[in-house]
Amino acid sequence: MNHLKTFILLAGLTALFGGAGYLIGGMGGMLIALVLAAAMNLVSYWNADKIVLAMYRAQPVDESHPEPLVRRYVADVRALADRAGLPHPRVFVIQNDQPNAFATGRDPQHAAVAATTGLLSLLSAEEIRGVMAHELAHVKNRDTLTMTITATIAGAISALANFAMFFGGGRDREGGFIGAIAIALLAPIAAALVQMAVSRTREYEADRVGAEIAGDPHALASALQKIERYARGGVVNPDAERNPATAHMFIINPLSGRGADNLFSTHPNTVNRVKALMELGVRMGVRPRANAVPLTAAARGPAGPWG
Repeated sequence: MNHLKTFILLAGLTALFGGAGYLIGGMGGMLIALVLAAAMNLVSYWNADKIVLAMYRAQPVDESHPEPLVRRYVADVRALADRAGLPHPRVFVIQNDQPNAFATGRDPQHAAVAATTGLLSLLSAEEIRGVMAHELAHVKNRDTLTMTITATIAGAISALANFAMFFGGGRDREGGFIGAIAIALLAPIAAALVQMAVSRTREYEADRVGAEIAGDPHALASALQKIERYARGGVVNPDAERNPATAHMFIINPLSGRGADNLFSTHPNTVNRVKALMELGVRMGVRPRANAVPLTAAARGPAGPWG
């Protein structure tokens, strides 16, 4: 089913790309755009994860990293992957003060997870495990291919729309000016497709599966509240603001919500997510714990700011 959804999304995004080419350069522009879209689809399938990770300047890390917080993070991701019955994903860190995380990759064998330095320094060990279990749930549910490819192509459509507005959308043709205005509407359409690609039910499902993997719904609920508070409290993610089509990949919407960014709001209300997790905790018979037993024996780093 996920492969069918991916195919439908790629077809829709390709059609939008072709329409943008037509409005810029007529039939010739459409043919060029369709060729480019076909090439982009092929490249995106194999390399979309690398593209997104490069957008955020994510750095690969392993258990030999000098920072204790990172060593614990890597060890816990691997332990959680074992619990979920998944191959160990590649692990990345993004230098960014806003606590957040995402998963990417075309399948569980080629998955990667990335967390910001803000997440590692501002959340507790239990909360970080809850967040990373959520991301591994996306991998387990095979959401990441659709999420990553859609982000890449939707971003390209938005860039093409801006290009058309800047150069006038072929003003030498009749109706070219109207075409330039019309093509600018493709950016919000692309945003709507992103919302279709990553439905709110997927986030609820990843919360549920992630909480079961980590064994602690309350830790994930607490993490969601903290991340939301920081993201809405003025801790800006500049890379996400420059690439709003990738916002749906994060566990909490990283955008500030100013201007058109809120068109890309694909996440369910955090209050509702927390409520669902608390109810899940009751069904699982899990109570909030002040001192959770560590999942791994990895060294704990300092609780203060990132070093």
